[in-house]
Amino acid sequence: MSKPASRQSFSRRLFVFLGSMNLAITLLVALGIASVIGTVLKQNEDYGSYIIKFGPFWHEIFKALGLYDVYIAGWFLFLLVFLVASTAVCVIRNAPLMLRDMRHFRLDVQEKSLRAFHHRFERDTDTPPEEVARRSHALLERLGFRVREKATDDHRVVAGMRGGLSRLGYLFAHVGIIVILIGGTLDSKIPIRLGQLLGQVEIETRNIPASQVNPKARLPLDNPSLRGNVNIPEGSTANVIFIGMGDGYLVQPLPFDITVKDFRVEHYATGQPKSFESDIVVTDPDLDKPIEATISVNHPLIHKGYAIYQASFGDGGSKLKLKLWSLYPDEVEPLAFTGEVFGSYSLDGGPRGKLKLELTDFRLFNIEPVPDDKGQVHQKNIGPSFTWKLRREDGTALEYQTYMNPQPGEGGRLFYLSGVRSAVSEPFRFLSIPVDPKGSGIKRFMVFDAYVHDEGKVSEVVDAYARQMFAQTGIKDAKVQEQVRGTLKRLVGLFAEGGYDAVLKDVNEHLPEGKREEGLQAFVKMLHSALQVIYARMLEEQEKITQPDEADWQFYEDAVLAMGAMHNYGSPWFPQLDSFEHIQSAGLQITRSPGKNLVYLGSAMLIVGVFLMFYLAHQRIWVWIRPQGKGSHILVAGTSNRNPLDFEKQFARLEELFDVTMHQDREPSRHDMPEGG
Repeated sequence: MSKPASRQSFSRRLFVFLGSMNLAITLLVALGIASVIGTVLKQNEDYGSYIIKFGPFWHEIFKALGLYDVYIAGWFLFLLVFLVASTAVCVIRNAPLMLRDMRHFRLDVQEKSLRAFHHRFERDTDTPPEEVARRSHALLERLGFRVREKATDDHRVVAGMRGGLSRLGYLFAHVGIIVILIGGTLDSKIPIRLGQLLGQVEIETRNIPASQVNPKARLPLDNPSLRGNVNIPEGSTANVIFIGMGDGYLVQPLPFDITVKDFRVEHYATGQPKSFESDIVVTDPDLDKPIEATISVNHPLIHKGYAIYQASFGDGGSKLKLKLWSLYPDEVEPLAFTGEVFGSYSLDGGPRGKLKLELTDFRLFNIEPVPDDKGQVHQKNIGPSFTWKLRREDGTALEYQTYMNPQPGEGGRLFYLSGVRSAVSEPFRFLSIPVDPKGSGIKRFMVFDAYVHDEGKVSEVVDAYARQMFAQTGIKDAKVQEQVRGTLKRLVGLFAEGGYDAVLKDVNEHLPEGKREEGLQAFVKMLHSALQVIYARMLEEQEKITQPDEADWQFYEDAVLAMGAMHNYGSPWFPQLDSFEHIQSAGLQITRSPGKNLVYLGSAMLIVGVFLMFYLAHQRIWVWIRPQGKGSHILVAGTSNRNPLDFEKQFARLEELFDVTMHQDREPSRHDMPEGG
């Protein structure tokens, strides 16, 4: 017999534990902290972005803790289940008592108990007990109390109660919490996680068309809850959405097609997007005709329980016309190239082998902080740009961002900008190519670059420069002359291939440590002398300029700086955006939330419950009447579960009204005493 008793004892202890206030508070605090994490830390991003933000070490820790998708993490669901159980136990334990308390007037109260109340008063009157009871009954009813009476051999009790619905507040609030949690669970990814655990669902990580994904990465059409995204270019149609899952995604088919007829975006004067909307057509085989609607942010289209939101916008495959200027040229004229965003194109990279040019994005507006003449920074649109990658045969790639319009730099001079980085965690390092002050755009720089890379032209110009220099300095030693000519040509060649870094490396390899600084200064001076005469020859032969002005020489300085950095650029071409046909795409978010109405219902119940608990006082008044001679002895006591200061004032007023009622014919109305809140 001891074992069943032990089981009952354990069950009882577990029941009491689940219904304890300490457990409920602990669970609420834990869930509150988890919700803060889920709000501060953006959820369901790809793992690459998290690695950039936190680094590999913390990324693995956060991933193991499930912080990237807090609301379906195992520990979060465990806390959720415990909270539902704890709240349910509280309701089961307390609901019968509260419902009984709402209906029970406690007519069996003892005189001794009433004398222990803080709020009480006593009176002796010549009025018979029956009349006292009648007047007390009428007074309490007029004051808004529900009243019950009980008569015994030696006394009468008149009991009044109002605000009993405040007890329902506790039930509404707790049941509301349970309903909200159940509704939220219905709208979560728990079914997907269960499918993963059972091996029925596998995340797709490859960047392939939706039709080619692993069948286990395609969710069933009748999936009860979902939240996914899809980008649809103008004039295109989609019938699937993509649900992000850590380092991959799942494909969710839709029972209808969505076509984006037109996408519009309005901008502020600075170029920042102001509003955007899409004209869409929903084609459903269950409908006689398609649904046409315009959706915008916070104004979705609801169809069959699916909410179609305008969430974002991007490029939809814009067509770009480029000029590919060779940075190591045999030919000055650029290569004409036409491509589409999201396209991949094979090109011959010369010594670099086969390369793939991948156009990844196009942006019509770029809002950047730009300082004005007074040094104050303003947000300004600096024009279109496109992002592209250059992928080598081994699969590695460099990412570039190139602006269409030249941008002002130091002194107001204009430069074509193109940034490069080897990883998304790095900032772009920009190559700044100066714009010809005489109006040829980028061509002067490219012609100068071609001269510097043309060994025959360099040899011709350096030989002529050396003869002039030898005549002016009187150097006649043939061996010295040949050494100077060779050094000049070698320095230009080193600079053409590797910039200043190549010159520095050569100095470190051929000069002793004590003479390197002096030697470097001498070589840089010789290099600049050679580059100046090459530049002057280029101006004379190509532009018929025999006397370069200050602007020409400023261009030369900017050009040499750009050439010195080109070896870090990593591309054999500098792509110049010549023209484009902008095609936009609408970023749609489509959700299906079967638990939404439950969440609304639970929220309404919670609001009503809180209002009843905190703004409606449960008040009780007892009038205990004992015969005394031909009259009566009266004991009046009262209590309230809320607002004791207000009730004290109300009870004092009740005492006054009671005296009036017992001694006068007029019976006060309920307006003579304020009702409890």
